Amino acid sequence: MGTILVTDISELVTNDPSAATADPATTSAPEGYERLGVITDAAMLIDGDTVSWVGPAADAPAGDTTISAKGGAVIPGFVDSHNHLVFAGDRSAEFAARMAGQKYSAGGIATTVAATRAASDAELEDNLTMLMRQAEHSGTTTFEIKTGYGLTLDDEIRQLDIINRHTDESTLIAAHVVPPEYKDDPEGYVDLVIDEIIPAAAGKAKWIDVFCEEGAFTEDQTARILDAGVAAGMRPRLHANQLTAGGALQLAAAHSCASADHATFASDADLAALAEAGTVATLLPGVEFSTRQPYPDARRFHAAGVTVAIASDCNPGSCFTSSIPFCIALAVRDMHFTVEQAVWSATAGGAAALERSDIGRLSPGARADFSILTAPSYRHLAYRPGVNLIAEVHRAGRPIAVNPS
Repeated sequence: MGTILVTDISELVTNDPSAATADPATTSAPEGYERLGVITDAAMLIDGDTVSWVGPAADAPAGDTTISAKGGAVIPGFVDSHNHLVFAGDRSAEFAARMAGQKYSAGGIATTVAATRAASDAELEDNLTMLMRQAEHSGTTTFEIKTGYGLTLDDEIRQLDIINRHTDESTLIAAHVVPPEYKDDPEGYVDLVIDEIIPAAAGKAKWIDVFCEEGAFTEDQTARILDAGVAAGMRPRLHANQLTAGGALQLAAAHSCASADHATFASDADLAALAEAGTVATLLPGVEFSTRQPYPDARRFHAAGVTVAIASDCNPGSCFTSSIPFCIALAVRDMHFTVEQAVWSATAGGAAALERSDIGRLSPGARADFSILTAPSYRHLAYRPGVNLIAEVHRAGRPIAVNPS
C-alpha cells in the first residue's frame, strides 16, 4: 500500500495536546481547545492503516502518494458509541405524534420488535448497511451496534451475527424492554435473558447493556443481568436515567460500566460517582431533540470531572438520525458544550466509551480514521448546522466515502 501524505491541511485535529501548534484564529482558547491538539498548516503521513507522523506541512516527510485536503480541516473519524441499527419497520407516525404533544415512553419499542421479528436476515442486513453508509458519509468510522429488537433467543443471536459482520463493537441488549409475551411475567423474561440468551451470546457480544428505566427493567433486574453478562465475558454499559431520576447512574458506577448512556437526569451525587468510577457519560443530543426531553447541561458533567462522549443513538423510535455533525451542533447549542468539547467528545470521547486507544485521535500509532472537511476549521461543524461539510472519509487509511464537492 505504501505511505500516503495528506497535505494542504488548514487545521489538523489530533486529540493529542502535545502535538499542538499555536492557532492564530484563537485569541483566547475556549474550554477544551488544548485537548484537541490542533496543528495549523499541517500534514499527516499514513503508513498502511496507521498514522506514522503529524506536524507542520513545512516539516513533512515525503510519501509514496499524496492526498490534498485542499485547504480544509482534517479531524479524526467520529466514534459513534451508541447505535440501534438492526431493525425493521417505520415509526414516523409516532414521531409526528410526539411533535404534536404526546409524551415519549419506552413502550414504542414493542412496535419495532414485531417488525424486526417478521423481517428476514437479508432485510435486516440491507437496512443496517444502508444506515451505516449514510453515517459514513457524515464522517463516522467506528460503530457500536446493539441488538434489542428481537427479544427471543433466536432473534437476539441472529442480530448479533449480522452486527458482527460489520463491526467489532457488538452489544447484547436483550434487556431492552419486556416483550409482549412476558407482559405478565417480567421475571420470567429476566430468567430467559440470564439463563439462555446471555450464555448463547458469549463470544458473540463484546458488551452487555440494559435499559434500566421505569417501564423497562428495575435496578435489581439490571444488576443481575449485568453480572451475568460480565460472568460470560462481556463488558458492561448501561442505558441510564433517560426518562426519570432513578438509581441507574449509581448502578453504572458501582458496576464499573464503561459508559452510562443518556444521563438526562443526573444529580451531583450521580456525577461524582461516575467520575470516581471512571465511567464515561455518553450524552445523546438527538434523543432530546426527537423526544422533547430536557437537554442535560454538559457544563455540570465537565465540572464534576466526568469524561463525556457524544453519540447518535440512531434508532427508529426516539432518535432516527445517524449524523454526528448534527449531534455536535445540538450539543453546542442546547447542551452548552464548547465546540471544542463537542468535537473531542464525538471522537476521543467515543473511543473512551468503547475503551479504545487506537481510534478517536490522529497521532502516531493511531488507526488512520479521518475525515477531510470542505471548511477551513472544525468549528464549522457547529457553525454551519445542517450542511454536510465532509468531503471524504477514510478508515484504516482507505477511502470509504466521498461526497460531491
